[in-house]
Amino acid sequence: MADTDRVPSAPAANRRAARRSLEALALGDAFGERWFPRFRLREGLVPDHAYADVRARRVPAGPLWPWTDDTAMALALHRVLTEHGRVDQDRLAARFALAFDADQGRGYGHGMHVLLPELLARPADWRTLAPALFEGGGSLGNGAAMRVAPLGAWFSYDLELAAEQAELAAAVTHSHPQGVAGAVAVAVAAALSVRGELSLPVVADRTPSGAVRDGLLTAAELPFTTPPRNAADLLGSGRRIRADDTVPFAVWTAARHPADLEDALWATAEGFGDVDTTCAITGGIVGARVGVDGMPGEWLERREGLG
Repeated sequence: MADTDRVPSAPAANRRAARRSLEALALGDAFGERWFPRFRLREGLVPDHAYADVRARRVPAGPLWPWTDDTAMALALHRVLTEHGRVDQDRLAARFALAFDADQGRGYGHGMHVLLPELLARPADWRTLAPALFEGGGSLGNGAAMRVAPLGAWFSYDLELAAEQAELAAAVTHSHPQGVAGAVAVAVAAALSVRGELSLPVVADRTPSGAVRDGLLTAAELPFTTPPRNAADLLGSGRRIRADDTVPFAVWTAARHPADLEDALWATAEGFGDVDTTCAITGGIVGARVGVDGMPGEWLERREGLG
């Protein structure tokens, strides 16, 4: 384990990669959120016209594409990295709590509505409060994974360090081993993306054992010729709001389109499910390499700014 109090300063190129990842994560989040209401139907069914619109690449209407808690928490994490160069868990807890307090309507999950108000006054109490969530099991949701791609880009010069820092960032809110594993997988994928080496087997190999890793191993065997809708049926697309039900598919679509952010986001949207989160994860991974400059101007104009 590295001495995380002596993390070397990230090179300027890595800081730029982290910003690219953040911008693309927010774009994927906002793009996915435009689709999400169309997929919320009884019994989990999706109307045929929604499938048709995604396959035809008809961009959702709306003058503004707001982002969700995925981006709010990614912004908080990126700020801690910018200010301190590493994950300072107490400061990160405080940043998460401040972001929640500033706008609680960003779509935060139940666990964060329980945890983050408590951390506003006592950020160091994440050590006891986060593990106490969900009857003492801690959260195994996809929240730690959805925000972490910029961290992976930041530390892409050292894959072990990227994984260690992702663990620290996850534990503040998602202490369940699989919640942590989801964050490690996405951070490693983003780091590999920056290096032009994105590989599902390598991501799986560096992910802690358990359901997330098992899903990644299944994804690694899934041909990229598989329609994304079918891949989501096999791998999950976030409907269960668990890391193991979200991360394998999002990393698979990123690996399927490692140098084309637009194609990656459309493919991810075809999986439906928790589409703002899957698109945020995929966007953060692919965007760490390619950024958002090649995206349609219409998308960039509609996406809510990052301040």
